[in-house]
Amino acid sequence: MNAGIIGVGKYAPERVLTNQDLEKMMDTSDEWIRTMTGIEERRIASDDVDTGDMSYEAAKEAISNAGISPEDIDMILVATVTPDQSFPTVACMLQARLGCIKAAAMDLSAACAGFMYGVATAKQFIDNGAYKHILVVGAEKLSKITDWDDRNTAVLFGDGAGAVVMGPVSDGRGVLAFELGADGSGGKHLYHNDQFIIMNGREVFKFAVRQMGESSVNVLEKAGLTKDDVDFLIPHQANIRIMEAARQRLDLPDEKMSKTIRKYGNTSSASIPMALADELEAGKIKDDDIIVMVGFGGGLTWGAIALKWGK
Repeated sequence: MNAGIIGVGKYAPERVLTNQDLEKMMDTSDEWIRTMTGIEERRIASDDVDTGDMSYEAAKEAISNAGISPEDIDMILVATVTPDQSFPTVACMLQARLGCIKAAAMDLSAACAGFMYGVATAKQFIDNGAYKHILVVGAEKLSKITDWDDRNTAVLFGDGAGAVVMGPVSDGRGVLAFELGADGSGGKHLYHNDQFIIMNGREVFKFAVRQMGESSVNVLEKAGLTKDDVDFLIPHQANIRIMEAARQRLDLPDEKMSKTIRKYGNTSSASIPMALADELEAGKIKDDDIIVMVGFGGGLTWGAIALKWGK
């Protein structure tokens, strides 16, 4: 069986934190943030909403969108670095809350590349026939590990969740190839010190510009495709300059790249599935389109997926 995405959902918290709001909190400016990052606003979850709550809303929508019931889910994979607690996992909490009574459940931790790792993992179980329907969620409440006194990182991050249901799709469609990778020696450039996110922006930028482009090209080669075959690019929404470098590496016109960073900021593992949900809703992705999804994150980690859209 060939594994593909058959349902999509997302959740964005109600509270909007704009660049103008940040101007009142720290020494920064709307112009600087927009120019350097492409971000205009981000969503911040309230104190009584955690990663599990956002995951639930996105997952519920994805299952409904797939046209199946919670009992049809065989496995739940949640990519997150901000779980509600160490254990039980967000995936186990979801299993109970959604009523996925027969689903295995576990969390994955690969930072902003986590959703790519989740999709690649789900593909293995579906391709070999072990499971039929797998729920993959990317969800983060980064606001709880953001240092709001550090203007270099506080302007970047937001909260949210995106989810997909993966299952068997028709011949020629679905995930065509994936690439996963890591460079643990670079972990010192982007990490969580048990309290806040710590980032060496210059080093992460250099790594991301190089790796996003390379991974996009590599995954196309694995799929037997060329840059000319790509219909749409969904990069991790981390920084507009990094995203533009990936787009230019694929020689894609501007309108063929998702840019939801403007309204959500960097939501780590949630950014790609949230962007996917938005672009589908906007009608920018159609059946048989070739999509490249590519991300990078702390670890350092990276991942890319090439897929042909449709059931």
